[in-house]
Amino acid sequence: MDSLSSSFLSSIPQTKVPKILNRNYYSSSLPRIYIYSVRTEDKPQTPTNSQNTKFPKPSSPLPHKSVPAKRYKTQSAPSPKPSLPSTFLNTLDDIINTFIDPPTRASLDPRFILSDNFAPVEELPPTECEIEEGVLPSCLDGAYIRNGPNPQFLPRGPYHLFDGDGMLHSIRISDGKAILCSRYVQTYKYTLERQAGCNILPSVFSGFNSLISSAARGSVSAARMIVGQFNPTNGIGSANTSLAFFGNRLFALNESDLPYQVKLTPNGDIQTVGRNDFKGKLTMSMTAHPKVDLDTGEAFAFRYGPMPPFLTFFRFDSKGNKQPDVPIFSMSPSFLHDFAITKKYAIFPEIQIGMKPSDMIIGGGSPVGLDPTKISRIGVIPRYATDERDMRWFEVPGLNLIHAINAWDEVNKDRHEAIVIVAPNIICAEHTLERMHLVHALVEMIRIDLNTGVVTRQPLSARNLDFAVINPDYVAKKNRYVYAAVGDPMPKITGVVKMDMSVAQDQRECIVASRMFGEGCYGGEPFFVAARPDDPDADEDEGYLVTYVHDENKGESRFLVMDVKSPNLDVVASVKLPQRVPYGFHGLFVRDKDLKGL
Repeated sequence: MDSLSSSFLSSIPQTKVPKILNRNYYSSSLPRIYIYSVRTEDKPQTPTNSQNTKFPKPSSPLPHKSVPAKRYKTQSAPSPKPSLPSTFLNTLDDIINTFIDPPTRASLDPRFILSDNFAPVEELPPTECEIEEGVLPSCLDGAYIRNGPNPQFLPRGPYHLFDGDGMLHSIRISDGKAILCSRYVQTYKYTLERQAGCNILPSVFSGFNSLISSAARGSVSAARMIVGQFNPTNGIGSANTSLAFFGNRLFALNESDLPYQVKLTPNGDIQTVGRNDFKGKLTMSMTAHPKVDLDTGEAFAFRYGPMPPFLTFFRFDSKGNKQPDVPIFSMSPSFLHDFAITKKYAIFPEIQIGMKPSDMIIGGGSPVGLDPTKISRIGVIPRYATDERDMRWFEVPGLNLIHAINAWDEVNKDRHEAIVIVAPNIICAEHTLERMHLVHALVEMIRIDLNTGVVTRQPLSARNLDFAVINPDYVAKKNRYVYAAVGDPMPKITGVVKMDMSVAQDQRECIVASRMFGEGCYGGEPFFVAARPDDPDADEDEGYLVTYVHDENKGESRFLVMDVKSPNLDVVASVKLPQRVPYGFHGLFVRDKDLKGL
C-alpha cells in the first residue's frame, strides 16, 4: 500500500525520531496492545513523562530480541532558532495534536506504527557488506534499490503507515561484492523541514480525521503559507512509494507530486538530481506506478484527483519526452493507485474505494473510504488515444484492484478480441487503510471480451498475495509466471511464492514454489532479475528473485538472492547488511550499463 499524502502535521522543533523505540514503557500492571489485533476504537495508553520514553513497543506473538540502540545512532539535526510566527504555529500544532485530534486510534498512533522494523533509520553512506552465504550471480551487476517511508522527525500527532519521508535503500553489486547505501530523497518537503528543524506540511491520511481537526489543521497550513513557511507549488510529496527507470533516467515516485530524479554514483552513493516537470509539460502529480514497455522504450502513466477530470492519461516516448494529456471525464472519483497496459490498450480500474468526506465529517474517519453501493468498473482505452472517445467501461462487481500485475491482448475461442488482466482483488476492502491485517488479496485472472462485453473471472490462488511482479520483459505481453509476496497478515510479508498461470485452465492452485523466511523474519516486495537478459532464447523464469529480509529476533537485515527455477526458491546468496533496512514499498533493479548512463 502506498501514500496519497507526503507529510506530517505535527510541528515539534529539533526533535528527531528515535531509531529504536523504547520497549519498557508498559509496566506489568498495564494492558499491552498488539497493533495487528487492536480494535480501531481502542484508545492507546497515555505515555508517561519519563525522559527515556518515546514510544512503547506493543507486545508481539513472536519472540523478539531487543536491538541495542547504539547500533542506530541519531545523526545531528540542524537546530535553527525558530521565528516568532514559526513558534506560534508550532504551538498551535501541538495544541491540535494534544487536545483537538490526538492519535486515539492505534492505526494512527506512532507508538504502534513505528515499532519493530517499521521504525526509521538514519542515512548510511556507501558501506561494504558481508556476503555470508553463497556467491552473487554475475547477472546482478548493477543495483537493487527499494523505496519506503522513513520519517526524519518525531510525529507527535496522528501518523499513518503511508506517511514519512522517502528513503532509498540501494545495494550496489559489482564483481561479486556488495555496497549498501541509504539516503533520503531530497524533496522540497524534506529539505524545507530539515532546514526548519520541524514538520511543516500537512498530511491527508493522518491529519484530516474530523471536520474540526480538518478546519484547525487547514487553518494552520494556510497561515504557514501566508507567512512564507512553504509554497505548495514547489511540491508537497515525499517520493516514498516506488521507483521507475525510463528515458535513461531514474525517478523516485509518490502519486501526490511530480517525480524526483535520482542517480547512483560509481561508489554506490545516491544523489537527488531534482524535481522533474519534463520541461513544463507535467503538472501537479503522476502515478507511482508507470508502466514501461521495454520493446518500445515508452512509459505510460496517469494522474487522478478529486476534481474533474478525475483521471488524466499520458505517456512518455522512448527518449523520455512527455506527450499530450488525455483527460478522462467519464471516470467518477475513485482511489486509483495502479493500472495496466497491453500492446493496444491502457486499463484503468474504478473501484469502490474513493473520497468519502462524509466519513471524515460525521464519523471522524479518513477522507478515503469504501462505498459498498458502488459497482466497480474497468475502463479500456487505446494506449495511443488522443481523447476519450474510444474509452469503454465494463462493470466488474466486487473488484477492488489496488495493484496490477500484468495484462495482455488475445483472441479468444470465439475469435473475438479480448484482454486479460492479472491482479490481486482486495477482499474486505473497507480495511485497506485501517486494520490492514484483516485484508486478504486474492489474485485473479480477469478476461474481457471486447466484442460482447462479457467479463469472466478466475481466482489463481487462495493465498493472501500482493506486491507481485513478473519478468519485466513481459510487461504488456502474455506471461506465464508471477512472483508474489505472502501477507500473513499484511503489512508484514512472511515469504514469496512463484505462480504458474498455465495451470489455471485446469482449475488448480497456481503456486508451484515458495520460500518462507522463518519465524520472526519478514521481507518485502520481491523483484525478478533475468539471468540472461539479452538472450531471446532464455526461459521466462530463468533468473533470480531479490529482496530485503529482516530478522526481528536478531535485529538484523539481509539481502537475499533466490533461484527462481528451483522448486523451493533456493537461496543462492545471502548478504548481511551493515544497517537495518526498514519495511517499505516498491523497488527495482537497474543494470550496471544503465547506471553508467545516468
